[in-house]
Amino acid sequence: MTGDIWNRDEVESPCIKLCSIHPEARICIGCLRTIDEITAWSKMSPQTRADIMATLPTRAPLLKKRRGGRSARVRRED
Repeated sequence: MTGDIWNRDEVESPCIKLCSIHPEARICIGCLRTIDEITAWSKMSPQTRADIMATLPTRAPLLKKRRGGRSARVRRED
């Protein structure tokens, strides 16, 4: 009976504990959710969570754009 409490049919959180909001895309670089989605997650219905989870893979390309890195900081002399 006790096991039933912990076995729920709810959508798990996509959080991977790599929490940082991308300054341009305004989504978490770890789970790809917006700040509003993260804060409301525990109050959302399972269907709303599932809908958001389905859209997360489409957000990944928003973070692929390089922001310069070392090559942008170091001027190369030819």
